[in-house]
Amino acid sequence: MKNPVEKIHYFSSIYNTKERFISYWHQIHELCELNPGSILEIGMGNGLVANYLKQRGFNVTTMDIDQLLNPDCMGSVLEIPFLKESFEPVSCFEVLEHLPYENFPTALHEIHLVTKKHVVLSLPDCTRAYRFDVQIPKLGEVKFLIPLPSLKAPVHTFNGEHYWEIGKAGYPLSRILNDIQRAGFVIAKTYRVFEHPYHRFFILKKIKTGYFDL
Repeated sequence: MKNPVEKIHYFSSIYNTKERFISYWHQIHELCELNPGSILEIGMGNGLVANYLKQRGFNVTTMDIDQLLNPDCMGSVLEIPFLKESFEPVSCFEVLEHLPYENFPTALHEIHLVTKKHVVLSLPDCTRAYRFDVQIPKLGEVKFLIPLPSLKAPVHTFNGEHYWEIGKAGYPLSRILNDIQRAGFVIAKTYRVFEHPYHRFFILKKIKTGYFDL
């Protein structure tokens, strides 16, 4: 359980940077694009996204292991306390890297069970990238990222928060994509936020079987 000091961290100016607020926009946008019925947000953080969606009239249930955050439901992503296909969609933003990677398949399986069809997920991606933002006549603004892979992936050191990150040694994007697919999802879309490339989003569509069902 987090202590009160750790709770305050979710509301600090150091945590809530301009780039993170742009990531909040993407979280909200991707969920709204799915015409959600009943959203489950796993890991509520400061509650900004859930509160905004609730104010817009969406049905949102928050779940977190930290009772100090006052989630709607206390629970772990490794054992989600809801019936199968209870939500559409399920969201989980910048959460799963806080668990050892060996728990990643279990977490995906639990998420697969409780969603009816879609999942919106984000994970940290430390792969270097150049950002290009150009104005093209008649086309307007064009933004794109060009990844700059390292010849040798950096080794991840546990910092008290993240056990792993995409792009670190042993955690290439290909491994994460493969494990997501093995869990029973089709990856409809994945992208990095232009203004905050450290956050990579995945829009997932559920299929009926994953490796836990084999």
